[in-house]
Amino acid sequence: MTASPLFSHAMTLRASSSDGAAVHFQGELNQHWTIGSKIHGGVMMALCAKAARLAVEDTAEPVVVSANFLRAPDPGPVELVATICKRGRTVSLVDVELTQGGRVAVRAAVTLGAPEHHNAPLLDANPVLALMSPEPPSDIAPIEPGHVLADVNHLAAGCDIRPDLSRLRPADHQGAPRTRIWVRPRDEAPDLLFALLCGDISAPVTFAVGLRGWAPTVQLTAYLRSRPADGWLRVLSTTTTIGQDWFDQDYVIVDCEDRVVAQSRQLALVPAKDWE
Repeated sequence: MTASPLFSHAMTLRASSSDGAAVHFQGELNQHWTIGSKIHGGVMMALCAKAARLAVEDTAEPVVVSANFLRAPDPGPVELVATICKRGRTVSLVDVELTQGGRVAVRAAVTLGAPEHHNAPLLDANPVLALMSPEPPSDIAPIEPGHVLADVNHLAAGCDIRPDLSRLRPADHQGAPRTRIWVRPRDEAPDLLFALLCGDISAPVTFAVGLRGWAPTVQLTAYLRSRPADGWLRVLSTTTTIGQDWFDQDYVIVDCEDRVVAQSRQLALVPAKDWE
């Protein structure tokens, strides 16, 4: 049977057992959710958030996910253990470990509550609206066969991803590096978990200094602000400092109704491989 590329299928979890406050789940992440040969970090974060939501068994949604990445697993079965640390009326806290072959790949702390409603914010300094149109411009090509990222980013099987890499070219010297990406899941509407995935969907900003090898994320924290509307999500990715060893990468994700639906910041290792 051909593996499904749908995001909702990747988020499928089966509860296998329960031990006090800990609930055990089984899932599977196939080759459509890989960068190179390894499972994409944002997909694993989304699966951890799904396990936390199922463990508390109420209407709460993930509003903060903070993850440490210990190793990069291969496509295939994974196990998750969600341990409820606090069950509250407003906020619940769940720790999640994602393992493969008995080895921990991700440790995540998930805060669950109620996302923002569809009310106007008290203050809005959204940087995306001035830089990105609601839909991708016609000259922004999707990741598909022939695209510069097609051999590495396999998420394009389950997502329509249209990245603007013009500010990540080492020779251009156009100021601070940034990536603009328009993205949406194929054949279904985006949800909070997909918005969480988008908080790790850009090519590393180290492309801008001629380093495009594997840049492993060490820690990533994401805020899930509001449920996205059905349509394109706009992702703006920037950096503050690319050091000799470490770099940061920030994301703001906005839906088609101009609402900030997610934000994230990660710390990652600078790749050793130079631009080829």
